[in-house]
Amino acid sequence: MTAVTEPADGPRYIISRRGWIVFGAAIVIIGLGILFQGRFPEYDGHFGLWSIAPPLVTIVLAFWTREVISALFIGIALGGVIAGELNIVQGFLIPSIGTESFALIILVYLWALGGLIGIWTRTGGAMRFAQWAGSMVVRGRRSAKFFTWMMGLVFHQGGTISTVLTGATVKPIADQHKVSHEELAYMVDSTSSPVATIIPFNVWPIYVGGLVIGTIPLFNTAQDGIAFFFSSLPYNFYAIFAVIITFLFAWEWLPWVPGRRMRAAIKRAKETGRLDREGAIPLASGELSTLKIPKGYRPGLSDFFAPIGTLLAVAIIPYLVTYFIMGRRDDPTLLIAEAFFLALLAAIFVALIKGMPLAEVMNGFLDGCKGVTIGAIILALAVSFKSVADAVGTANYVVEVAAGALSPVFLPGLLMGICMLIAFSTGTSWGTYAVVFPVARPLAWAVLPDPFFITLCFAAVTGGAVFGDQCSPISDTTILSSLATGCDMMDHVYTQFGLALLAAVLGAIMYSIIVLIWI
Repeated sequence: MTAVTEPADGPRYIISRRGWIVFGAAIVIIGLGILFQGRFPEYDGHFGLWSIAPPLVTIVLAFWTREVISALFIGIALGGVIAGELNIVQGFLIPSIGTESFALIILVYLWALGGLIGIWTRTGGAMRFAQWAGSMVVRGRRSAKFFTWMMGLVFHQGGTISTVLTGATVKPIADQHKVSHEELAYMVDSTSSPVATIIPFNVWPIYVGGLVIGTIPLFNTAQDGIAFFFSSLPYNFYAIFAVIITFLFAWEWLPWVPGRRMRAAIKRAKETGRLDREGAIPLASGELSTLKIPKGYRPGLSDFFAPIGTLLAVAIIPYLVTYFIMGRRDDPTLLIAEAFFLALLAAIFVALIKGMPLAEVMNGFLDGCKGVTIGAIILALAVSFKSVADAVGTANYVVEVAAGALSPVFLPGLLMGICMLIAFSTGTSWGTYAVVFPVARPLAWAVLPDPFFITLCFAAVTGGAVFGDQCSPISDTTILSSLATGCDMMDHVYTQFGLALLAAVLGAIMYSIIVLIWI
């Protein structure tokens, strides 16, 4: 709302146009709930066209109003009406945010990450690392962006993990060299999940391998699926093109940058040095970006490398040992939660050893936690929205409708497009895999029972879901990459879409060409 003061009549409040949009959507949903509760036609696992209404309304509102929280809440409410669950608090919100997986997100990705960055605002560790890296590697805007791309490859353990690690590491350097937050968020997001699927020394192959067991004769065990994941790596064209385009974008070698808003962000940063557009609302608050180094405290590289080294050592070394040396391919040790909390403790310990008062350290930690509150709210709604999408059968409906186009030439691209749409609508690549892989494998096998064709379709599903997850305004990687880089989230969504779509189009063309040549 915007308040307008008139001396004669007292204060008068005018609802903005975006406010009217949200208010109108809420009234429509209430009306639907009253008129049609329990009367929406239900089919085999979905509600027909109504199944795509919640994600469609949510995404349209998010783009139109540039405000994600109200859009998500309205989408959840609409999904509750369609599914016959008007009590969305008991039906969706509490069951979703009361899960172990969401507790892990809150404790690890938000509190531990926010607390660590908050402590760095007191110790100056990230700033000191930025100065050191700048003297060793970075020479300007382009090399700062290349450094971001390189860190995305180094931190390849997974989508959300990569975004927070890369973003927290490179933001001070990028800010120093006037890289706009839109550019930075795109590079962090485009080198998280895409890299995790082509350098898959993480849990992705294990997860997917479990989904495809028994779907076709090629997948009798989880190990078969894991082996197929690795064999499909050269054909995961979306991820490959995404990483290549991000590299070219970093060095400014692209002949043309798709997207007017991204070009405007680049021009603004170069000409004015402003990292955000006028009126932007960065997802990270001032608590995460304002240095408050106590008088007499000397920032050092140990303030940065002690927690980051602890995190990487605890997360990566046990995994490598159990996966490669001990041969536990189906159950390697992955200590992600422990790694984040030990990194936080390492940062606290170093600060105390160097003489910082305990109260000052704890104030930094609390400031960091406060700084990620907005992200926590959005993530809670996004997780709840995933439950809504499952309840109304969004993914089932999209797969059923698109299953009619069965030409082998177009099937890999079609599967890729289906996954792009589902993941964009639901905000999750893993959730998309869970729905699409069990359906796509038998479908592809029925169209052309050939291992190489199955490999192409396998890779198309893998890459398409990553695109949708990366670009969706309700995805955890979108939220966390905006949070870690201090970018306005909808600015990030708008500016990265053209570049990501370019990679997707190139990938779809490659699938069609290969099938045409191969057949």
